[in-house]
Amino acid sequence: MFLFKRRGSQNNGEIDDSSQQDAKINELRAALGHLSGHSLKYCDDACLRRYLVARNWDVHKSKKMLDDSLKWRATYKPEEIRWHEVAHEGETGKSFRANFYDRFGRTVLISRPGMQNTNSPEDNVRHVVYVLENTIMNLRDGQEQISWLIDFTGFTINTNISAKAARGIINILQSHYPERLAISFLYNPPRIFQAFWKAIEYFIDSKTAQKVHFLYPNNQNSVELMKSFFDMENLPSVFGGKATLTYDHEEFSKMMAIDDLKTAKFWEFSDKPCRHMNGHSGPEVAPEEPMPISVSSA
Repeated sequence: MFLFKRRGSQNNGEIDDSSQQDAKINELRAALGHLSGHSLKYCDDACLRRYLVARNWDVHKSKKMLDDSLKWRATYKPEEIRWHEVAHEGETGKSFRANFYDRFGRTVLISRPGMQNTNSPEDNVRHVVYVLENTIMNLRDGQEQISWLIDFTGFTINTNISAKAARGIINILQSHYPERLAISFLYNPPRIFQAFWKAIEYFIDSKTAQKVHFLYPNNQNSVELMKSFFDMENLPSVFGGKATLTYDHEEFSKMMAIDDLKTAKFWEFSDKPCRHMNGHSGPEVAPEEPMPISVSSA
């Protein structure tokens, strides 16, 4: 999931005044017209704000983007994917939610392209969509974004995700999960990665690209940047930290089975919402700490 490249910044058209933001949100909601079911639940104020930010507060462009996302969600049904459908993709721990947060309290997603274990682009994309939805479900209150760490240990062209799958993931992330990515670190990518990079780099928009950093263990600036975002005691050694990272597929699967019940309740497949997700509110339950992997001090 090594998806991004740094590019030049652009004027983002940001609106700082909260009253102006609220007015834009109301304008976008009016433009969307009548919503019902999952679309209504999805389109809360926080969601509309993310789409507006992604399109520089242009209501017309934001509406088009959101309309496209609602059509995609109605067809792809990401909230209905269950772990048992994609568990085979996760057996090696190539993408999973970590059991630590960054210094800003954001949930961390870890990807390890060297652990690629399947050849189906469609299944690869479906697995990533599931992990994204699950990571968002487990955001702490007040958080809307995730940090994404990508470890290139063991990466080869033969173990790499296909270019088709990578383009599919890029498109979905940029088009249907706007402003969910806070920052992404591609840690120690090998030179051989550059050949693959050339096949996908032009599919990445500048807003997404600005959030991504290529980091190298022997580069002091890279080390300092990582320290500014993560507690070194919690950060796994594969990213330059002091903790040990191991993935337990059986334990992760147990946790996902529990999370699938929470997802079903939130989207009202079997019950009423049980907790907060995507900015929506429902009857509160105590948030759980993530537990998919074992990370201990080295």
